[in-house]
Amino acid sequence: MLRSIGQLHGRTSFYWNGDDKQRGRKVWHNVAETAMKSEGHFYASVNYVLHNAVHHGYVEKWTDWPYCNARDYLQEQGRERALEVWKQYPLHDYGKSWDPPEL
Repeated sequence: MLRSIGQLHGRTSFYWNGDDKQRGRKVWHNVAETAMKSEGHFYASVNYVLHNAVHHGYVEKWTDWPYCNARDYLQEQGRERALEVWKQYPLHDYGKSWDPPEL
């Protein structure tokens, strides 16, 4: 499976970088499947994914990122529950070693 994912990433990044005239730009970074180890791991992962575009400065709010299901998540969970999950499972350094350093 990881080999197939690697091939998919290679092809999609080649075309994506060609469209953007950015040959050599790193589009995908060390993707691997990881099983959820606990409920806390699951909710910290949800927080990480929903907050990633904000973290990288693409948007100011989760719901502003068009490629994320944040609106659906907030509608299903409700604002109070989403805030509770955010506070109970904070990011701290979660995922810090996953992203390339900011250049």
